[in-house]
Amino acid sequence: MRFTQLIWCLMLLLHFSFFTEAMLDPVDFLSLQAIRKSLHDLPGSNFFHSWDFTSDPCGFAGVYCDGDKVISLNLGDPRAGSPGLSGRIDPAIGKLSALTELSIVPGRIMGALPATISQLKDLRFLAISRNYISGEIPASLGEARRLRTLDLSYNQLTGTISPSIGSLPELTNLILCHNHLTGSIPPFLSQSLTRIDLKRNSLTGSISPASLPPSLRYLSLAWNQLTGPVDRVLIRLNQLNYLDLSLNRLTGTIPGRIFAFPITNLQLQRNFFYGTIQPANQVTIPTVDLSYNRFSGGISPLLSSVENLYLNSNRFTGEVPASFVDRLLSASIQTLYLQHNFLTGIQISPAAEIPGSSSLCLQYNCMVPPLQTPCPLKAGPQKTRPTTQCNEWRG
Repeated sequence: MRFTQLIWCLMLLLHFSFFTEAMLDPVDFLSLQAIRKSLHDLPGSNFFHSWDFTSDPCGFAGVYCDGDKVISLNLGDPRAGSPGLSGRIDPAIGKLSALTELSIVPGRIMGALPATISQLKDLRFLAISRNYISGEIPASLGEARRLRTLDLSYNQLTGTISPSIGSLPELTNLILCHNHLTGSIPPFLSQSLTRIDLKRNSLTGSISPASLPPSLRYLSLAWNQLTGPVDRVLIRLNQLNYLDLSLNRLTGTIPGRIFAFPITNLQLQRNFFYGTIQPANQVTIPTVDLSYNRFSGGISPLLSSVENLYLNSNRFTGEVPASFVDRLLSASIQTLYLQHNFLTGIQISPAAEIPGSSSLCLQYNCMVPPLQTPCPLKAGPQKTRPTTQCNEWRG
């Protein structure tokens, strides 16, 4: 008899324990309710269909729990082309104290990013891109010390990037492109930072040599208003495999050693860089764009191994090395743009046939192009640079 009663007691305890563990923390429950009230499905989206608060919220779409706490919140249908959500992010998001991941799919989320997100001390991943988030990035976000990925790209953010963001010790990915951010680029202290994408903002000022860690593999600062030299910055970033500094106001020379970095795409066009280009070894970067700068001197034959090479609209002089002709005729070079320089010759037969997969443009140099090839419309109608300009130019 006593044994039977003991078994029943154990079963009741186990039953009670199961439901206690399955019951969501009341603070998290109320936070999810507030978040739900502030967000709505756009027409065609049924993401919130499963959010019935008479059932266990840990079974809701996009909600992941560990015990009685919400640890991950992925709001919106992640499938490509899904309409997304509208509304605003409720400050109650900061009450989900165990949250490690927060993402919202592209949609029409508006308003400011709640400063309460900084209360999420375990947050590692924050991605709210392609919405209409406005206002400034809260400086207090730097208090989320475990944050590794911060993606607020394609929004309407204004203001500066706070130094507190740069001080995040575990940051690995910072993606703030396509916003309206201003001010200078802060120093980044994380030695595990591999990706910085700040293109299409209105950032100004120079880049401090020690502001970017050598761990970087991807760096895009294009379409800003950055100024000053970058040679001392670049020589430290020898792990880069993508570099885009185009459409800024950067100046100075480009160190030859960067052409030996494991870069697959080098974009330096439309700046005010000057000096000669002198790689130390044969360049293996598939695409190099140095156009619309003030580079001068001869064209190095070590660049002839580049598949897509844009040297147009500079101040290069002398003859085009024969190695370029050989690789062009063998279709090893796909694009070779040399227009709008001060080049004086190229050893290629007028009867040579450029492969259909290759493009060559020689217009507006100090020579008559030995063969006619299709050029971009921006090259203009003039085939040769005026003799007076060629005589006056000394490199």
